[in-house]
Amino acid sequence: MLSLIPGIKNISAKIEAIGIVDRFLEHSRFLIFCNGGNDQVYITSADLMTRNLDHRIEVTCPIFDKNIKCEIRKIFDIQWEDNVKARIFDATQSNTFVKPGKNIRNQSQIEVYNWLKKPNEKNLSK
Repeated sequence: MLSLIPGIKNISAKIEAIGIVDRFLEHSRFLIFCNGGNDQVYITSADLMTRNLDHRIEVTCPIFDKNIKCEIRKIFDIQWEDNVKARIFDATQSNTFVKPGKNIRNQSQIEVYNWLKKPNEKNLSK
């Protein structure tokens, strides 16, 4: 669930969001702020939801290591390209599935799993 509504003029017009619900119920707990090309990456112990923030102790910390930042970004990119299980969160709150079109099917949970199994491909230095 997303409290913020993307796509509202003068408020959240530049924000895009998707949700992925698939076989593995766990999900990523990282934040990426593009910061004018100087990405800031954080990992967090919880979803940013009231039940987690008001009644528990949660932690968020920055990632400074370039290789780890690149690995997190790669996982994000795989998830962002999901066209099997991803739903679009938009101003209409229609929660519609991303349309695969002519693109190769990308079920991100499977693709992330397969990518993580290939240690030689993890050299992500830019």
